[in-house]
Amino acid sequence: MTDDDRDREAGEQPQSAHDLDFWSFVELANQRLAGEYGFRHQLATEVLLTLNRASNIVTYDLEAAVHRPHGLSWSAFRLLFVTWLAGPLEPKRAAVLTGMSRAAVSNLAKTLVADGLLDRSPDARDGRSVRLSLTEQGHKEIVEVFRAHNEREHEWTSVLTGTEQRILIMLLNKLITNRHQFDVRGRN
Repeated sequence: MTDDDRDREAGEQPQSAHDLDFWSFVELANQRLAGEYGFRHQLATEVLLTLNRASNIVTYDLEAAVHRPHGLSWSAFRLLFVTWLAGPLEPKRAAVLTGMSRAAVSNLAKTLVADGLLDRSPDARDGRSVRLSLTEQGHKEIVEVFRAHNEREHEWTSVLTGTEQRILIMLLNKLITNRHQFDVRGRN
């Protein structure tokens, strides 16, 4: 147990911002938001701070440990992954499935085409549109990258039991699917 952990258990607050770690900051935020500003939904703040923090840490780790060593960004991996499993597909559909904007998919597709990983061809049904598909090299690359990616996913999730993983998926799905109760801004 660290000194920070003992201080938190004793109810003591760090003396300065230099002394804060993520969890002591969340605790400080909850106290100040409620006590000084009268905000009532500290648990909501804590849930979303933690969700964002977890997402950022895992994404950064996957990109640093798996994707960058293979010459890919997180976004490039996502586009190749979606194209691999759902493709060939229009850039508009790829944007929906990756959670990226159409402009981001279009720009990224140009790079991946130049790298020989994606092919961009006219859509047979609609000459105004294009279809993205993996090249043979792209297929080989995404299979190799996903093998490493999936092992890293397993390392991250192995601290949870199978039941806990399914509960986490269920809770996150509940959070996402109920976003239509208010005016959510952003991509689907």
